[in-house]
Amino acid sequence: MPDDTRAMGPDDLRAAVAAGILTEAQAAGLMALAQGRAGQRAHMAADDEPFEFFRGFSEIFIALGLTILLSGILALLSWVGFTSGAFLIVPLAMAGVVWWMAGYFTLRRRMILPSMILAAAFGIGLCAFTLGLMGQADFPNPRRMMIVASLVSAVGLGVWYWRFRLPVTMFFVGLACLGAMYGFTLSTEVLFELGKGNAGIGSLFDLRNSAAFATATLVFGLGAFAAGMWFDTRDPHRLGRHAATGFWLHLLAAPALVNTVALTLYNVGGTMGMLTTAAALAVIAVLALVIDRRSFLTAGIVYIALLIAWAVQGTGGAGFGNWVAILLILGSFITAMGTWWVPLRREVMRALPAFPGKARLPPFA
Repeated sequence: MPDDTRAMGPDDLRAAVAAGILTEAQAAGLMALAQGRAGQRAHMAADDEPFEFFRGFSEIFIALGLTILLSGILALLSWVGFTSGAFLIVPLAMAGVVWWMAGYFTLRRRMILPSMILAAAFGIGLCAFTLGLMGQADFPNPRRMMIVASLVSAVGLGVWYWRFRLPVTMFFVGLACLGAMYGFTLSTEVLFELGKGNAGIGSLFDLRNSAAFATATLVFGLGAFAAGMWFDTRDPHRLGRHAATGFWLHLLAAPALVNTVALTLYNVGGTMGMLTTAAALAVIAVLALVIDRRSFLTAGIVYIALLIAWAVQGTGGAGFGNWVAILLILGSFITAMGTWWVPLRREVMRALPAFPGKARLPPFA
């Protein structure tokens, strides 16, 4: 379905001023913002996938100070809680303190790394408070405690995202949701087998060996991917908060999907297992190119290396020469994909027929 919307131009802003909807100062500010965003995209490299962790060393310095300060506040609150017998309120009070701090560092200063630390501390505070509250029961249920604490954190962090519009918050929301899903699906038998060393951690993500746990991971990955695409399609030029939020959601979705699918196929073993794994990774590579998100290909690097090792080694063992060949082939592949990502994506997108949402993906012409 064609998109009939168009960008608002100067004539629209003048009409809004004449109608009394905007003041002249507001209209001028909007025009300056629009021109700045257009210029930012014009000067952005075609192969750029914008991502900000911090904007300068000052943010690192402040983040370090916040970490130390929060540790001191936590120690003080803990002392007050112990002496007054109200230790349960310590994590809740901590969550309130970081909420207050975010009003300055996130809303006013727009700092990225300090805001990440505050959001994480808020989620941890809610989780700790819920665990402490439920632990007061005579016979606490660890599974129920994990599920409820994760859900409380997810809801609280969702409110945090609504208030502060911090993209990384959705990453923390996803982790909390994943914790709740694992609380539902992880059995004590599986944990016992892991503890005895009878099963590796990788078996948890094999749909054949641990169906409930692996299926939960797969469902979570699909949900995170759908949410990431929802945000991505609202900012195809990757200029604002929606694209940054999509980045963090895809960072959750990629390992959940790739690990579950690739590991299940790889564990089949033999030539059939290797070929089906290679086919799955090829589909994932095309998907990564289509949505212009390298995280999916990054999540598959381990399995690509295993496939290369299988092809190089054969039955000849893992000699030094084989390891050198594996490193050279894998490094060349990753470097080539990164270097020619844009032309590869352009050819893939041109080869694909029209499909719903194609026009809302990042430009490729």
